[in-house]
Amino acid sequence: MGPKGSALICGYTTYHRLLESSLAQLKKKEDCLVCPTGFAANMAAMVAIGSVASLLAASGKPLKNEKVAIFSDALNHASIIDGVRLAERQGNVEVFVYRHCDMYHLNSLLSNCKMKRKVVVTDSLFSMDGDFAPMEELSQLRKKYGFLLVIDDAHGTFVCGENGGGVAEEFNCEADVDLCVGTLSKAAGCHGGFIACSKKWKQLIQSRGRSFIFSTAIPVPMAAAAYAAVVVARKEIWRRKAIWERVKEFKELSGVDISSPIISLVVGNQEKALKASRYLLKSGFHVMAIRPPTVPPNSCRLRVTLSAAHTTEDVKKLITALSSCLDFDNTATHIPSFLFPKL
Repeated sequence: MGPKGSALICGYTTYHRLLESSLAQLKKKEDCLVCPTGFAANMAAMVAIGSVASLLAASGKPLKNEKVAIFSDALNHASIIDGVRLAERQGNVEVFVYRHCDMYHLNSLLSNCKMKRKVVVTDSLFSMDGDFAPMEELSQLRKKYGFLLVIDDAHGTFVCGENGGGVAEEFNCEADVDLCVGTLSKAAGCHGGFIACSKKWKQLIQSRGRSFIFSTAIPVPMAAAAYAAVVVARKEIWRRKAIWERVKEFKELSGVDISSPIISLVVGNQEKALKASRYLLKSGFHVMAIRPPTVPPNSCRLRVTLSAAHTTEDVKKLITALSSCLDFDNTATHIPSFLFPKL
Protein backbone atom coordinates (compact mmCIF):
# COMPACT_ATOMS: atom_id res chain seq x y z
CA MET A 1 0.00 0.00 0.00
CA GLY A 2 3.05 2.27 0.14
CA PRO A 3 4.33 4.54 2.93
CA LYS A 4 1.98 5.10 5.87
CA GLY A 5 2.04 8.62 7.22
CA SER A 6 0.80 12.15 6.68
CA ALA A 7 1.64 13.83 3.40
CA LEU A 8 4.07 16.19 5.14
CA ILE A 9 6.01 13.33 6.76
CA CYS A 10 6.34 10.32 4.46
CA GLY A 11 2.97 9.79 2.77
CA TYR A 12 3.57 11.93 -0.32
CA THR A 13 4.88 10.22 -3.46
CA THR A 14 5.30 10.77 -7.18
CA TYR A 15 1.83 9.30 -7.69
CA HIS A 16 0.29 11.90 -5.41
CA ARG A 17 2.06 14.65 -7.35
CA LEU A 18 0.83 13.20 -10.66
CA LEU A 19 -2.70 13.24 -9.32
CA GLU A 20 -2.43 16.82 -8.07
CA SER A 21 -1.03 18.04 -11.38
CA SER A 22 -3.76 16.33 -13.39
CA LEU A 23 -6.51 17.75 -11.15
CA ALA A 24 -5.03 21.25 -11.31
CA GLN A 25 -5.03 20.99 -15.10
CA LEU A 26 -8.60 19.67 -15.12
CA LYS A 27 -9.80 22.53 -12.91
CA LYS A 28 -7.62 25.13 -14.68
CA LYS A 29 -5.90 26.13 -11.46
CA GLU A 30 -2.26 26.80 -10.68
CA ASP A 31 -1.94 23.87 -8.27
CA CYS A 32 -3.85 21.33 -6.23
CA LEU A 33 -3.65 19.70 -2.80
CA VAL A 34 -4.81 16.11 -2.38
CA CYS A 35 -6.44 15.42 0.99
CA PRO A 36 -7.45 12.21 2.81
CA THR A 37 -11.17 12.77 2.08
CA GLY A 38 -13.50 15.35 0.65
CA PHE A 39 -14.69 16.09 4.18
CA ALA A 40 -11.11 16.74 5.29
CA ALA A 41 -10.56 18.97 2.25
CA ASN A 42 -13.47 21.27 3.13
CA MET A 43 -12.45 21.35 6.79
CA ALA A 44 -8.87 22.26 5.89
CA ALA A 45 -9.95 24.93 3.41
CA MET A 46 -12.36 26.67 5.80
CA VAL A 47 -9.95 26.66 8.74
CA ALA A 48 -7.07 27.91 6.58
CA ILE A 49 -9.22 30.73 5.20
CA GLY A 50 -10.16 31.71 8.73
CA SER A 51 -6.52 31.66 9.84
CA VAL A 52 -5.83 34.65 7.58
CA ALA A 53 -7.54 36.85 10.17
CA SER A 54 -5.30 35.81 13.06
CA LEU A 55 -2.15 35.85 10.91
CA LEU A 56 -2.76 39.46 9.85
CA ALA A 57 -4.15 40.76 13.15
CA ALA A 58 -1.77 43.13 14.95
CA SER A 59 -2.36 41.46 18.32
CA GLY A 60 -2.67 37.92 17.00
CA LYS A 61 -6.35 37.93 17.95
CA PRO A 62 -8.52 39.61 15.30
CA LEU A 63 -10.94 42.37 16.17
CA LYS A 64 -14.43 42.13 14.68
CA ASN A 65 -13.57 44.19 11.61
CA GLU A 66 -10.39 42.13 11.10
CA LYS A 67 -12.22 38.81 10.95
CA VAL A 68 -13.15 37.00 7.75
CA ALA A 69 -16.83 37.23 6.80
CA ILE A 70 -17.99 33.86 5.44
CA PHE A 71 -21.27 33.72 3.51
CA SER A 72 -22.56 30.16 3.31
CA ASP A 73 -25.53 28.68 1.44
CA ALA A 74 -28.19 27.30 3.80
CA LEU A 75 -27.98 23.83 2.22
CA ASN A 76 -24.20 23.47 2.07
CA HIS A 77 -22.63 20.10 2.83
CA ALA A 78 -21.93 19.15 6.45
CA SER A 79 -18.17 19.28 5.86
CA ILE A 80 -18.42 22.96 4.89
CA ILE A 81 -20.64 23.69 7.88
CA ASP A 82 -18.28 21.95 10.31
CA GLY A 83 -15.25 23.71 8.82
CA VAL A 84 -16.95 27.09 9.14
CA ARG A 85 -18.04 26.31 12.70
CA LEU A 86 -14.48 25.41 13.68
CA ALA A 87 -13.08 28.60 12.15
CA GLU A 88 -15.79 30.56 13.99
CA ARG A 89 -14.96 28.78 17.25
CA GLN A 90 -11.33 29.82 16.82
CA GLY A 91 -12.50 33.44 16.73
CA ASN A 92 -11.38 34.07 13.16
CA VAL A 93 -14.61 34.37 11.19
CA GLU A 94 -18.11 35.77 11.35
CA VAL A 95 -20.73 33.65 9.58
CA PHE A 96 -23.67 34.76 7.45
CA VAL A 97 -26.06 32.12 6.09
CA TYR A 98 -28.02 33.06 2.98
CA ARG A 99 -31.19 31.35 1.81
CA HIS A 100 -30.60 28.47 -0.57
CA CYS A 101 -29.43 29.79 -3.95
CA ASP A 102 -31.06 33.15 -3.15
CA MET A 103 -28.81 35.74 -4.77
CA TYR A 104 -31.05 38.63 -3.71
CA HIS A 105 -30.54 37.63 -0.07
CA LEU A 106 -26.79 37.12 -0.58
CA ASN A 107 -26.47 40.52 -2.27
CA SER A 108 -28.28 42.13 0.66
CA LEU A 109 -25.98 40.47 3.20
CA LEU A 110 -22.88 41.46 1.25
CA SER A 111 -23.95 45.07 0.81
CA ASN A 112 -24.63 45.45 4.53
CA CYS A 113 -21.36 43.82 5.62
CA LYS A 114 -18.62 46.32 6.51
CA MET A 115 -15.91 43.68 6.94
CA LYS A 116 -13.14 43.88 4.34
CA ARG A 117 -12.36 40.17 3.96
CA LYS A 118 -15.34 38.35 2.43
CA VAL A 119 -15.71 34.73 1.34
CA VAL A 120 -18.69 33.03 -0.32
CA VAL A 121 -18.80 29.25 -0.11
CA THR A 122 -21.32 26.97 -1.79
CA ASP A 123 -21.89 23.49 -3.11
CA SER A 124 -21.84 23.66 -6.90
CA LEU A 125 -24.32 20.78 -7.30
CA PHE A 126 -26.30 20.11 -4.14
CA SER A 127 -26.20 16.51 -2.98
CA MET A 128 -29.68 16.21 -1.47
CA ASP A 129 -31.70 18.33 -3.90
CA GLY A 130 -29.81 17.86 -7.16
CA ASP A 131 -29.93 21.54 -8.11
CA PHE A 132 -27.08 23.76 -9.26
CA ALA A 133 -25.72 26.84 -7.52
CA PRO A 134 -26.41 29.98 -9.62
CA MET A 135 -22.82 30.19 -10.85
CA GLU A 136 -23.34 33.05 -13.30
CA GLU A 137 -24.95 35.25 -10.64
CA LEU A 138 -22.23 34.33 -8.14
CA SER A 139 -19.61 35.39 -10.68
CA GLN A 140 -21.35 38.75 -11.13
CA LEU A 141 -21.52 39.31 -7.37
CA ARG A 142 -17.84 38.37 -7.07
CA LYS A 143 -16.95 41.11 -9.56
CA LYS A 144 -19.13 43.57 -7.63
CA TYR A 145 -17.87 42.82 -4.10
CA GLY A 146 -14.45 41.25 -4.69
CA PHE A 147 -15.01 38.25 -2.40
CA LEU A 148 -13.17 34.93 -2.48
CA LEU A 149 -15.38 32.30 -4.13
CA VAL A 150 -15.09 28.72 -2.87
CA ILE A 151 -17.13 25.88 -4.35
CA ASP A 152 -17.50 22.24 -3.35
CA ASP A 153 -17.65 20.48 -6.73
CA ALA A 154 -17.96 16.96 -5.30
CA HIS A 155 -20.91 16.05 -7.52
CA GLY A 156 -19.92 18.07 -10.58
CA THR A 157 -16.35 16.89 -11.11
CA PHE A 158 -16.06 14.51 -14.12
CA VAL A 159 -19.84 14.78 -14.66
CA CYS A 160 -20.27 18.38 -15.84
CA GLY A 161 -18.40 20.35 -18.47
CA GLU A 162 -17.03 19.31 -21.85
CA ASN A 163 -13.80 18.01 -20.29
CA GLY A 164 -15.33 16.88 -17.01
CA GLY A 165 -13.96 19.97 -15.30
CA GLY A 166 -17.15 20.34 -13.29
CA VAL A 167 -19.90 22.87 -12.73
CA ALA A 168 -17.65 25.93 -13.20
CA GLU A 169 -16.61 24.63 -16.62
CA GLU A 170 -20.25 23.89 -17.46
CA PHE A 171 -21.19 27.51 -16.75
CA ASN A 172 -17.96 28.95 -18.21
CA CYS A 173 -16.85 30.67 -15.01
CA GLU A 174 -13.74 28.73 -13.96
CA ALA A 175 -11.69 31.93 -13.68
CA ASP A 176 -14.13 33.28 -11.09
CA VAL A 177 -13.66 30.31 -8.72
CA ASP A 178 -10.73 30.83 -6.35
CA LEU A 179 -10.80 27.49 -4.53
CA CYS A 180 -12.45 24.39 -5.95
CA VAL A 181 -12.87 21.55 -3.46
CA GLY A 182 -13.73 18.06 -4.68
CA THR A 183 -13.80 14.39 -3.89
CA LEU A 184 -12.39 11.29 -5.53
CA SER A 185 -15.05 9.00 -4.09
CA LYS A 186 -17.92 9.96 -6.41
CA ALA A 187 -17.50 9.87 -10.20
CA ALA A 188 -13.81 8.87 -9.92
CA GLY A 189 -14.78 5.74 -7.98
CA CYS A 190 -11.74 5.99 -5.72
CA HIS A 191 -11.03 7.62 -2.37
CA GLY A 192 -9.76 10.99 -1.19
CA GLY A 193 -10.40 14.69 -1.69
CA PHE A 194 -8.67 17.69 -3.20
CA ILE A 195 -8.47 21.47 -3.27
CA ALA A 196 -7.59 23.06 -6.62
CA CYS A 197 -6.26 26.58 -6.06
CA SER A 198 -3.27 28.89 -6.42
CA LYS A 199 0.19 27.92 -5.13
CA LYS A 200 -0.10 30.48 -2.32
CA TRP A 201 -3.40 29.10 -1.10
CA LYS A 202 -1.99 25.59 -1.27
CA GLN A 203 0.96 26.60 0.91
CA LEU A 204 -1.36 28.22 3.45
CA ILE A 205 -3.67 25.18 3.63
CA GLN A 206 -0.66 22.87 3.98
CA SER A 207 0.49 24.85 7.01
CA ARG A 208 -2.89 25.67 8.61
CA GLY A 209 -5.34 22.96 7.54
CA ARG A 210 -5.12 20.53 10.47
CA SER A 211 -7.40 17.92 8.87
CA PHE A 212 -4.79 17.68 6.10
CA ILE A 213 -1.67 18.04 8.25
CA PHE A 214 -2.49 15.41 10.85
CA SER A 215 -4.18 12.79 8.66
CA THR A 216 -2.61 9.85 6.85
CA ALA A 217 -2.26 10.48 3.13
CA ILE A 218 -4.31 8.37 0.72
CA PRO A 219 -2.54 5.07 -0.14
CA VAL A 220 -0.32 4.96 -3.22
CA PRO A 221 -2.56 2.51 -5.16
CA MET A 222 -5.51 4.84 -4.58
CA ALA A 223 -3.55 7.86 -5.80
CA ALA A 224 -2.51 5.94 -8.92
CA ALA A 225 -6.08 4.75 -9.53
CA ALA A 226 -7.45 8.28 -9.11
CA TYR A 227 -4.89 9.61 -11.58
CA ALA A 228 -5.99 6.95 -14.08
CA ALA A 229 -9.62 7.99 -13.46
CA VAL A 230 -8.77 11.59 -14.38
CA VAL A 231 -7.20 10.42 -17.64
CA VAL A 232 -10.18 8.21 -18.48
CA ALA A 233 -12.73 10.88 -17.57
CA ARG A 234 -11.13 13.43 -19.87
CA LYS A 235 -10.68 10.98 -22.73
CA GLU A 236 -13.94 9.03 -22.70
CA ILE A 237 -16.44 11.82 -23.28
CA TRP A 238 -19.17 9.28 -24.09
CA ARG A 239 -19.54 8.59 -20.38
CA ARG A 240 -20.74 12.14 -19.67
CA LYS A 241 -22.99 12.10 -22.72
CA ALA A 242 -24.56 8.85 -21.50
CA ILE A 243 -25.28 10.30 -18.04
CA TRP A 244 -27.03 13.35 -19.44
CA GLU A 245 -29.02 11.22 -21.89
CA ARG A 246 -30.31 9.24 -18.90
CA VAL A 247 -31.22 12.50 -17.14
CA LYS A 248 -33.17 13.64 -20.20
CA GLU A 249 -34.96 10.29 -20.45
CA PHE A 250 -35.93 10.24 -16.79
CA LYS A 251 -37.32 13.77 -17.04
CA GLU A 252 -39.35 12.99 -20.16
CA LEU A 253 -40.71 9.63 -19.00
CA SER A 254 -41.56 10.63 -15.43
CA GLY A 255 -42.60 14.24 -15.93
CA VAL A 256 -40.48 15.21 -12.93
CA ASP A 257 -38.56 18.46 -13.41
CA ILE A 258 -34.93 17.50 -12.75
CA SER A 259 -31.71 19.24 -13.75
CA SER A 260 -28.97 16.74 -12.85
CA PRO A 261 -28.20 13.04 -12.31
CA ILE A 262 -29.07 13.51 -8.62
CA ILE A 263 -32.82 12.98 -8.38
CA SER A 264 -34.39 13.81 -5.03
CA LEU A 265 -37.96 12.55 -4.61
CA VAL A 266 -39.44 13.88 -1.37
CA VAL A 267 -42.00 11.43 0.07
CA GLY A 268 -42.54 12.74 3.61
CA ASN A 269 -42.08 10.67 6.75
CA GLN A 270 -39.54 7.96 7.48
CA GLU A 271 -42.01 5.09 7.25
CA LYS A 272 -43.04 6.01 3.70
CA ALA A 273 -39.43 6.46 2.60
CA LEU A 274 -38.24 3.16 4.08
CA LYS A 275 -41.23 1.25 2.69
CA ALA A 276 -40.59 2.64 -0.80
CA SER A 277 -36.86 1.90 -0.56
CA ARG A 278 -37.51 -1.72 0.43
CA TYR A 279 -39.98 -2.15 -2.42
CA LEU A 280 -37.48 -0.78 -4.93
CA LEU A 281 -34.76 -3.10 -3.62
CA LYS A 282 -37.05 -6.10 -4.19
CA SER A 283 -37.65 -4.74 -7.68
CA GLY A 284 -33.92 -4.70 -8.38
CA PHE A 285 -33.10 -1.06 -7.64
CA HIS A 286 -30.86 0.12 -4.81
CA VAL A 287 -32.44 3.48 -3.98
CA MET A 288 -31.71 4.64 -0.46
CA ALA A 289 -34.18 6.38 1.84
CA ILE A 290 -32.62 9.63 3.06
CA ARG A 291 -33.76 10.47 6.60
CA PRO A 292 -32.89 12.82 9.48
CA PRO A 293 -30.37 14.09 10.40
CA THR A 294 -29.31 14.29 6.75
CA VAL A 295 -32.61 16.02 5.91
CA PRO A 296 -35.22 17.71 8.15
CA PRO A 297 -38.10 15.69 9.66
CA ASN A 298 -40.99 14.98 7.27
CA SER A 299 -38.83 15.69 4.24
CA CYS A 300 -37.50 12.14 3.88
CA ARG A 301 -36.77 11.23 0.31
CA LEU A 302 -35.69 8.66 -2.21
CA ARG A 303 -32.39 9.69 -3.75
CA VAL A 304 -31.75 8.33 -7.21
CA THR A 305 -28.33 8.74 -8.80
CA LEU A 306 -28.00 8.05 -12.51
CA SER A 307 -24.70 6.93 -14.03
CA ALA A 308 -23.13 6.11 -17.39
CA ALA A 309 -23.58 2.41 -16.58
CA HIS A 310 -27.36 2.74 -16.71
CA THR A 311 -29.27 2.12 -19.94
CA THR A 312 -32.49 3.50 -21.35
CA GLU A 313 -34.17 0.23 -20.41
CA ASP A 314 -32.93 0.62 -16.83
CA VAL A 315 -34.53 4.06 -16.63
CA LYS A 316 -37.85 2.77 -17.98
CA LYS A 317 -37.94 -0.10 -15.47
CA LEU A 318 -36.97 2.23 -12.62
CA ILE A 319 -39.79 4.64 -13.42
CA THR A 320 -42.26 1.74 -13.55
CA ALA A 321 -41.09 0.58 -10.12
CA LEU A 322 -41.19 4.12 -8.71
CA SER A 323 -44.72 4.58 -10.03
CA SER A 324 -45.85 1.73 -7.80
CA CYS A 325 -44.75 3.45 -4.60
CA LEU A 326 -45.19 7.18 -5.26
CA ASP A 327 -47.23 9.64 -7.29
CA PHE A 328 -44.97 11.61 -9.63
CA ASP A 329 -47.60 14.36 -9.99
CA ASN A 330 -47.54 15.04 -6.25
CA THR A 331 -43.85 14.45 -5.53
CA ALA A 332 -41.61 17.40 -4.71
CA THR A 333 -37.95 17.49 -5.68
CA HIS A 334 -36.99 20.47 -3.48
CA ILE A 335 -38.01 21.79 -0.10
CA PRO A 336 -37.72 25.35 1.28
CA SER A 337 -34.33 26.11 2.85
CA PHE A 338 -35.95 27.59 5.97
CA LEU A 339 -36.79 24.05 7.06
CA PHE A 340 -33.09 23.31 7.50
CA PRO A 341 -31.26 24.17 10.72
CA LYS A 342 -28.97 27.19 10.62
CA LEU A 343 -25.18 27.05 10.96
